[in-house]
Amino acid sequence: MLTLRAQTRKLLGRKTKQLRKEDLIPAVIYGHNIKTKPIQVDLKTFSKVFKEAGESSLVNLEIDKEKPTSVLIHDLSYHPLTSKIIHIDFYQVKAHEKLTTDVELKFIGESPAVKNLGGILVTHLKRVKIECLPQDLIHEIEVDFSQLTSYGDEIKIKDLKVPERIRILEDGELIVVNIEEPAKEEEVVKEEVAAPEAEAGVATAEKPEVLVGKPEKAEKKVFEKKVEK
Repeated sequence: MLTLRAQTRKLLGRKTKQLRKEDLIPAVIYGHNIKTKPIQVDLKTFSKVFKEAGESSLVNLEIDKEKPTSVLIHDLSYHPLTSKIIHIDFYQVKAHEKLTTDVELKFIGESPAVKNLGGILVTHLKRVKIECLPQDLIHEIEVDFSQLTSYGDEIKIKDLKVPERIRILEDGELIVVNIEEPAKEEEVVKEEVAAPEAEAGVATAEKPEVLVGKPEKAEKKVFEKKVEK
């Protein structure tokens, strides 16, 4: 398990801007039956740990000189312009309590339907929510494309293989990935022909109305009315 060192944070609120200037990230640690505690971590050190652990691996968080505690990197906040991490939430877990987290889907293999038939592979999900005890937590779930051999083939949530002690909380009928048949040449040609017609229709509709009658007559009527007055 990876270890990340942190320090108790004294600067709160708007004062945390000073921490970021020093490449320190303000953070908090919380969990069941524990008081939320403000802490700070080094940006470079955290980035290395996060790259390997992600949000679905336990990390040993060592605050000051206290005994390390098992946490999940539960939530990250980013600056809207620079995309730099500006805040972290750590969730402290307990060995006997189940936790809920999102796990990445790792796509492996090659689909025969794509390779041999020219099928179109459509991915619907990239991660799923699971429930398990901390010691049973996995970093990713593999999805094997080699199972997809024909048009219409699909892999659903219920088809994913996970250890017995892990429960996927998503609807079992949700489609993770499927194969669609490519459009036929005739359909493509029809679409290309229909496009110009549609454009022509729009252009015609946008033309201004043409008034019937000669302008000079209209001007004469206006003049005659003025004379009558």
